[in-house]
Amino acid sequence: MAKPKLALIPAAQGSKFYSVLPSSGVGDFNFSHSGSATRINSQGLIETVGNGVSRLNYPMIDGVVKGCPHHILEPQRTNFITYSEDFSQSAWSKLNTTISPNTTISPDGSLNADSLFETTTNLYHDCLQNYQVSSGVTYILSCFVKPNGRDNCYLYTNDGGGKAIKFNVSNGTIIGAVVGTDDGSKITYFGNGWYRVEMQLTATSTASKQFSVSISDNNSETISAYVGDPTKGIIIWGAMLEQGSYATSYIPTTTAAVTRSAETANGSGDASTFNDSEGVLMAEISALAETSRISLNDGTTSNNVRFVYNAGANRIDSIVFNGSNQFSRQYILPTQGSFNKISLKYKPNDFAFWVNGFKVSSLIGSGTTFTEGTLSELDFDAGSNGLLPFFGNTKQIQYFDTALIDSELETLTSWVSFSDMAQGQLYTIE
Repeated sequence: MAKPKLALIPAAQGSKFYSVLPSSGVGDFNFSHSGSATRINSQGLIETVGNGVSRLNYPMIDGVVKGCPHHILEPQRTNFITYSEDFSQSAWSKLNTTISPNTTISPDGSLNADSLFETTTNLYHDCLQNYQVSSGVTYILSCFVKPNGRDNCYLYTNDGGGKAIKFNVSNGTIIGAVVGTDDGSKITYFGNGWYRVEMQLTATSTASKQFSVSISDNNSETISAYVGDPTKGIIIWGAMLEQGSYATSYIPTTTAAVTRSAETANGSGDASTFNDSEGVLMAEISALAETSRISLNDGTTSNNVRFVYNAGANRIDSIVFNGSNQFSRQYILPTQGSFNKISLKYKPNDFAFWVNGFKVSSLIGSGTTFTEGTLSELDFDAGSNGLLPFFGNTKQIQYFDTALIDSELETLTSWVSFSDMAQGQLYTIE
């Protein structure tokens, strides 16, 4: 198979996404981000990276790092919870509970997780904070929790008559909505007994509301008052309340809310890198739950070869556009959030879209490409200077300046082994 003209394989963090080809560095993507952010490092620990530094995030399956790292690009988010790791602060109201600070190693590897214990009061047992929400806005409340005498906990808000989702943090299951309805909940294992539990809510009014992490003494789909046991409870760390329909990487806070700015990576290659007449754009990516784009373009949206992830339909679109669509095909993904290997071949009268080793669509005998000197850069964007970005995870990007044949495209987009496929789809092999 032909050698790619440009290849991005995540291997280093820094002020760029460094491409291994071409060796001149012209293929590097300019990375932009202000402020700090967190990632999962090679030991499976949550680690903070500094201002303007890209993130290599390691995939975890069942709490264990599996496979090679990927670049992560996320939208701007704010953690509105203060003292996200210190529940002993007065910002957290302890209702029929007590806090013992810094008792346990947290998901960042430090001795900074707190034990939340019940009191003997015959009531509910909560640790809560107030925040002013805006009517009609969707939020995600999350926290890292592990059992400590109690296997069950729930996240709660008193917005709109109340909402509570109960979790079993011993076996990693969602018990269900015990107050209100479940509009979106999730539990993810981070290893060493730690689970991140998440609850989605849409505010029904603009007002100050309570957000709590609470202990439960049973695994039924109800919550009720009970006489607590001061030796029992849960361990908590890393609480987060963010605006959006899905949780993003953890943002630590102390005295005030903290914002992680949106990340961009653009400007790879130049006019001499790309063939306007024919070529192949390949990506191994998983997008976050919002519409995202990767494109080979002329610096605008007027001419491009692009992939578009349509979040609402969980669909990948492949498009060749030079003033009008010369090729436009869609593919519904089997699962949301999994990695997929996709490629788009463009050549006059010969276009093809491949996904995970299969040609899912093609067009023969029709369609034009671009005039010489048109295509000039490869972006995690639609060529709109950051207005239509890509948010998600990237394991590789390759560009070929010739139109590969079907056998080459099959090889390019196929998994190299069963275990490679399983890890890409976040499956566990038992």
